[in-house]
Amino acid sequence: MDTGNLPGITAPLLSWFEKNARVLPWREHPSPYYVWVSEIMLQQTRVEAVKPFFARFTEALPDVAALAACPEERLLKLWEGLGYYNRVRNMQKAARLVMREHAGVLPDKFEELLALPGIGSYTAGAIASIAYGQAVPAVDGNVLRVISRICGSEEDISKQSVRARYERELQAVIPPDRPGEYNQALMELGAMICVPNGAPDCECCPVRDLCRARRTGRQTKLPVRAEKKARRIEKRTVLVIRDDRRAAVRRRPEKGLLAGLYELPNYDGYLTQDEALAEAKSCGFRPIRILPLAPAKHIFSHIEWHMIGYLVLVEETAGEMRPELSGREAPLFVETARTEREYPIPAAFAAYVKYLDIRLGMKNEDRSARSADGSGLGNDRI
Repeated sequence: MDTGNLPGITAPLLSWFEKNARVLPWREHPSPYYVWVSEIMLQQTRVEAVKPFFARFTEALPDVAALAACPEERLLKLWEGLGYYNRVRNMQKAARLVMREHAGVLPDKFEELLALPGIGSYTAGAIASIAYGQAVPAVDGNVLRVISRICGSEEDISKQSVRARYERELQAVIPPDRPGEYNQALMELGAMICVPNGAPDCECCPVRDLCRARRTGRQTKLPVRAEKKARRIEKRTVLVIRDDRRAAVRRRPEKGLLAGLYELPNYDGYLTQDEALAEAKSCGFRPIRILPLAPAKHIFSHIEWHMIGYLVLVEETAGEMRPELSGREAPLFVETARTEREYPIPAAFAAYVKYLDIRLGMKNEDRSARSADGSGLGNDRI
């Protein structure tokens, strides 16, 4: 990869960023904690979707100490709607380590940040450069794309060796007096101008005259990235079991997909109405009526759930906990308002949770979405 044109992008890039940087809550107050929270939230999630979640999370947990002390179910409820729940679990592990070993203050050295759970080279670079002014690069999916196009690189950006090379090349040119702005400017350029999945807006790009991809007409062909493996399809049936006030939820296992979260009762394969009624009865409920619901789909990193659903109206039942039957985990039968308030339910069930007259996380329009790039290579903050 020929990076001889990289030194020339610094001045026009920073000048453009000064005039065009978006106003974002974590930029207004770039404390180490705010930068950390925002960067973890922005992984695989759009900037506009993150804003309300960031406000809610930092209001409830304003610092490292509050994050470290937060009960897990409340923590997961605050994260509800963002997905990828291991992100916030790792944040809490890191917060507790910071409380024990760093007196509650996020370390200011890249290597010490990198040693914390859930913090990789990108996030460590972002915190170190933006919050502490360290001259270290922060290479996310946007930056990989931008640098690939500027340098006209045909290398596969999904390879860790290529990411490491980009980090080394940027380390050599990052301005020591403005490292945080430089890193954010590269990210912003990738989010606003040098966009994925389509033609970049080259005429508005501040470094267009230095871009080899533009010069050779390869803007839409770069970056090169290996094709992902096809996701595994899983068929599932979701039951919305409720009476006038309460609904059935159950806790998922502590390990595996969506570990420790709450869910609507669901089963492998597509059940008939009679089979769905039998499942509801096996949990101790007395069904009155069953209605088929519209099919839905939810995409995880490597799996797709293709779901059908049934609304099962049942007679009122005394008590919140159903007896444990057939060796399976007993569902809870709780007031729907309490479900919305206390029980973290993943967005995988969003299409069916609406039949409980509650919402997940934030309003529907604020729910997180995977980045348009979908690269899984860090924060494509669009």
